[in-house]
Amino acid sequence: MHAVIMGCGRTGSRLARRLDRQGHSVAVIDKDPTSFHLLDVDFRGRAVEGIGFDSAVLVESGIERADAFIAVSGGDNSNIVSAIIAKDVFHVPKVITRIYDPRRASIYRRFGIATVAPVQWGVNQIFNLLFRERSFARDTYGSGEVEMMEFELPPNLVGRRISEFEVPGEVHVAVIERLGAGLIPVAGTTFERGDTLSVLVARHALEKYKKMFFIN
Repeated sequence: MHAVIMGCGRTGSRLARRLDRQGHSVAVIDKDPTSFHLLDVDFRGRAVEGIGFDSAVLVESGIERADAFIAVSGGDNSNIVSAIIAKDVFHVPKVITRIYDPRRASIYRRFGIATVAPVQWGVNQIFNLLFRERSFARDTYGSGEVEMMEFELPPNLVGRRISEFEVPGEVHVAVIERLGAGLIPVAGTTFERGDTLSVLVARHALEKYKKMFFIN
């Protein structure tokens, strides 16, 4: 895979190093050449100085053969403009961009661009720590529409079947960690003492989830 990354800050440089170590072809674009010091000395990819929505700079980075374009610069506007160019002008198959203003997520989605919203994720995590003592969100998907909640099974639910706690499209028990091993449950699986559950929950169904698992 050839990936073009716009932005060589902490996120962009770490992503570039990881892709490079896994054997992928990588080009990193940044208007500040001093940012490239964040890349490993043995980084085999390409560092391209310039603005990420400049077509000539994109061509220099190999955008015409890219399988993925990831915009993680410090500016939402720069990210969206470069992502649209990558998708609509150069027809890159997979385009992902980071946004700081979660209100813009719907705009990106209309353009068919996947988004990562660290501010929204951070707010959700803090909210979890403040108000959800019995469970916490381990992961958040999309712009917060789906969360992966993790918690230790309440003792009063031991022996109950998974099927009693499944709500199609809203609540789904994805993984059970039991005696140090992970398992993917089926409808007939029953809870056992000491189980740790990872449950996918639609954000609009969080209250339903809490009632199902903690007010039983």
